[in-house]
Amino acid sequence: MAVYKVMVDDNFHYMDEDARYEHGSYDSPAEAIEICRRIVDDDLRELHKPGMTPTELYDDYKSFGRDPFIVAPEGAERVTFSAWTYAEERCRDQAK
Repeated sequence: MAVYKVMVDDNFHYMDEDARYEHGSYDSPAEAIEICRRIVDDDLRELHKPGMTPTELYDDYKSFGRDPFIVAPEGAERVTFSAWTYAEERCRDQAK
């Protein structure tokens, strides 16, 4: 059975692999993507302050949020998930 690892970088420690950790392993790409989305959503909720604009929230996320990504097992198709793109979409949705 394939195992998809969700790894997490810390935007505050950009490019610091020592700050990276494994969040968990999942049986399918869909499950791993859902976990990544949940991590980003949790951070956006925590970072949001009353009166904040979507742009301000997104900027705070890029500075202080977590940046999850998926590592596919050897031989499996690469799973694409961009935490920054997803966060930007969620911030835009919040403005609606």
